[in-house]
Amino acid sequence: MRMTPPVTVTLADIHAAQHRLRDQLIPTPVLPELRLTRMLGARTYVKAESLQRAGSFKIRGAYNKISQLSEAERSRGVITASAGNHAQGVALAARIFGAPAMIVMPEFAPLTKVVSTRDFGAEVVLHGATFDDAVAFARQQQAERGLVFVHAFDDPLVIAGQGTIGLEIMAALPELSTLLVPIGGGGLISGIAIAVKALKPSVRIIGVQAAACAAVRASLAAGQAVTAPSAHTIADGIAVKRPGELTLGYIQALVDDVVEVSDDEIARGIAHCAQYARLVVEGAGAAGVAALLAGKVAVQPDDVVCAVLCGGNIDSNLLARVIEQVMVQQGRIIVLKLTVLDRPGQLAQVINHVAACGANIIDVIHRRAVWLAPLTRTGLELVLEVRDEDHGQEVIHRLAEAGYHVERVRLGEWPD
Repeated sequence: MRMTPPVTVTLADIHAAQHRLRDQLIPTPVLPELRLTRMLGARTYVKAESLQRAGSFKIRGAYNKISQLSEAERSRGVITASAGNHAQGVALAARIFGAPAMIVMPEFAPLTKVVSTRDFGAEVVLHGATFDDAVAFARQQQAERGLVFVHAFDDPLVIAGQGTIGLEIMAALPELSTLLVPIGGGGLISGIAIAVKALKPSVRIIGVQAAACAAVRASLAAGQAVTAPSAHTIADGIAVKRPGELTLGYIQALVDDVVEVSDDEIARGIAHCAQYARLVVEGAGAAGVAALLAGKVAVQPDDVVCAVLCGGNIDSNLLARVIEQVMVQQGRIIVLKLTVLDRPGQLAQVINHVAACGANIIDVIHRRAVWLAPLTRTGLELVLEVRDEDHGQEVIHRLAEAGYHVERVRLGEWPD
């Protein structure tokens, strides 16, 4: 049974939003993704909305919404709740219109998003552990202060604004056959699906959620919005525990499938975008690429595939950690343990063997009592950068031939 959205957003509404936004947006490109094309055997592209003003697509819906408020409403001010990207979109749109803005963000929102939101001139309040906690507090403040609430996704004007991405993708890729769109609350995929299905109904639209905060498939099965038990994921931009009532109807009516990706798969997507597409993309933005890399979406050789990179607001420390961890998983960073005689010159010999193989030493740590090594020996822990798994094995073989007993430290399983 198909759910019918209580409010209808039309292609005409999206075209109207596109007209309002014509002087406010960066024309983000649709770029060929050559490595994914080779891996999948199908022409693959990315819509680099990570390059948009304020670092994500959110300015589209926020501007479209605030543009339709009366002068009296704008003078009173606007309020919203957001994990970060919508916060920046609303703050920027409010500044353009000269409207005061109060933004409620979860207490653990990424610092880079908090700072950027304040830089746009908004009043930022940190409240609650999750997006849903922030929404509840923002609704309370809305009533007390008489502000206009700009919902992150469950609003027809916001949905129409996000749908302008669909118009741009279809203009750039009229031959499109498969489109991957991240899902948090569902505003982005709703707007894009309305536009794309109206222009080319045969396009297969795949929603992608973070497995650690995934409520859409359960909601579709239940016929109503249900709440995910947790929202702990590196994809904070889509860490929404419950889809919107309005957006769920559009997802059910227009989206062909919904898949889920783990945080490890999202990390791989982030690293892939940085290494091969030369784009800095946050966890939510990398969700579509993650699904393709993980084989969650079947594609055919004659398919034309596009993934929406919805945001690029990733904390630099997290980005560094993600890239390093993915390099470990790819075998490009290895950790070796061995012991040497506790006398001068022994470390230099080990380093010379590593250098002879062309590996790069990232770190060397001496271990004595901690490892309970024999009193005549000292333990060494080597963190090495190598070209690939085969190169790493070459280093290990060289050290073993030189008489060292080498143990490779493998990635362990960590409790949640």
